[in-house]
Amino acid sequence: MARPHTFVIAEAGVNHNGSLERAHQLVDAAADAGADAVKFQTFKADRLASAAAPKAAYQARETGQGESQLQMLRALELSPDAHAALMSHCDERGIEFLSSPFDEDSLALLVKLGVKRLKLGSGELTNAPILIAAGKSGLRLLVSTGMATTDEVEDALGAISFGHLSPSAAPSRAAFTQAWAADAGRAWARANVTLLHCTTEYPSPADEANLRAMVTMRERFGVACGYSDHTVGHSVCLAAVALGATVIEKHLTLDRHLPGPDHKASIEPVDLKRLVNGIRTVEEALGDGVKMPAPAEIPNMAVARKSIVAAKPIAKGERITADHVTVKRPGTGRSPFELWEVIGSIATRDYHIDDLIDA
Repeated sequence: MARPHTFVIAEAGVNHNGSLERAHQLVDAAADAGADAVKFQTFKADRLASAAAPKAAYQARETGQGESQLQMLRALELSPDAHAALMSHCDERGIEFLSSPFDEDSLALLVKLGVKRLKLGSGELTNAPILIAAGKSGLRLLVSTGMATTDEVEDALGAISFGHLSPSAAPSRAAFTQAWAADAGRAWARANVTLLHCTTEYPSPADEANLRAMVTMRERFGVACGYSDHTVGHSVCLAAVALGATVIEKHLTLDRHLPGPDHKASIEPVDLKRLVNGIRTVEEALGDGVKMPAPAEIPNMAVARKSIVAAKPIAKGERITADHVTVKRPGTGRSPFELWEVIGSIATRDYHIDDLIDA
């Protein structure tokens, strides 16, 4: 069995604060840290939030109440030209460009730009129109599941499968259920959809990470699962990899003290490098699952294991009794599992105390 390779996403998000120069710096930081992809967000603020939409508590805490959520988002948009420039930069640095669309036009832009896969944020899990559009795209999908119940995740998989199988049919809940029940729908999803377990709070408490939910989704739906992390530090990410996460996503910022909604819940480049290194170490430690001596153990087998040895002198031709033998290190002689074959046998030579029994 091949060693796993966890796909590590540096979530730049909106941590560029509307600056294309800073967005390019985030690409470089992600590439230098060894991440597999760097992810941004693609949206039109006027299509994402209404003028009456309040800020989330964490957004208000970090950016204040002086502006609305819509005003905040308008300052964080990236233009189509900026997307193209960032994609080109990613190609130069050998790192995949990703972005999360928040409306169907933004999704269409990413498809037109030629992204390899789409990432849908947790807030879109109940947005059936964009789920259908994602399924229609035919691209591989990463779907975050923060705030969701298992049934809502299943509903989302149904809408995605419907989009892929029936792009011109009339959508409905019944049609989504039918698409997910179809063998073709499940087969496509299992080959192309990765669910990301997530706790949607910034930062999120480690004791609410509930990583076993990732395992539950993998077993129930038969799709690959990963983890999008908002906790402080690296520990929960590493635990997710040990539990089989195929994708890890972590927010990246150039400076946690910058103004903006997500910086304080992000890690800086040096910590991203440590996280990537830690993930690679966990991958190596997971091994292939076959229980057998590791190469490093083999020289120690003779030292740590035991053999059958003489507990007292034994004369050649004497019948060996239980009192004649014991087990001691080193492990270069007969295995203690053969003790009962030795007892009752005839000594083929003289033995001194601690001689290995080879009879």
